[in-house]
Amino acid sequence: MAMLSFEQKYRVRGGTLIGGDLFDFWVGPFYVGFFGVTTAFFAALGTALIVYGASLGGTGNIWQINISPPDLSYGLALAPLKQGGTWQIITVCAAGAFISWALRQVEICRKLGIGLHVPFAFSFAILAYLTLEVIRPLLLGAWGHGFPYGIIGHLDWVSNVGYQYLHFHYNPAHMLAITFFFTNALALSLHGSLVLSAANPGAGEVVKSAEHENQYYRDVMGWSIGPLGIHRLGMFLAINASFWSAVCMLISGPFWTRGWPEWWSWWLNLPIWAH
Repeated sequence: MAMLSFEQKYRVRGGTLIGGDLFDFWVGPFYVGFFGVTTAFFAALGTALIVYGASLGGTGNIWQINISPPDLSYGLALAPLKQGGTWQIITVCAAGAFISWALRQVEICRKLGIGLHVPFAFSFAILAYLTLEVIRPLLLGAWGHGFPYGIIGHLDWVSNVGYQYLHFHYNPAHMLAITFFFTNALALSLHGSLVLSAANPGAGEVVKSAEHENQYYRDVMGWSIGPLGIHRLGMFLAINASFWSAVCMLISGPFWTRGWPEWWSWWLNLPIWAH
């Protein structure tokens, strides 16, 4: 079915969460909805504040622009705009835009009559962001524990937090997160390369079918997960990568303050190692 004719089948009233018919319309190929309006509002305001915050830094070098959170002395209080208040409002706008976008996805799924897998998966990316900028600073008692907005500043923050816990890669949740990230990249690169190889055969050959794709992995590994299975696996791996990356930061500081290599002392103290 052509996409244009299909769009006419789901461009119908209903499925909205808030606002009823007020924003239930499309602008070209884009569905608006109440949460589309809130997304645009938060994104525009946040972007304007980023430009304003960048102008306070005295540099036009995009690599050096840095919008930092308030000093730790402010705790969880509101700070003046030039002392971190800009960062606070930008964080509110970012959270509002991300959550609005996920709720807009829910409305589109309801119109299409499909599952909520897309907004569900996207919510884990939102969780990872909120963990760093909202939940962890709340648990540590100061907004200053959030990361700054800016390329070099953000990289410096990552480096500093890593060294703060001596060897951050000893964090068990970090190990899980990295494992899921790399496994997800491997699984979907195998899937993507297989689809391209089947859809782009040599000159004079016909395009191969899903049976050829399945047979390739049966010959290579003895088993094929199938076209639906690989997407389920990819979603599972991606969600776990985001989830455990959030956990690895959430437990660093609020629940564990020493170097992560020290955490593994329980392993060395197991009775099985005793002579």
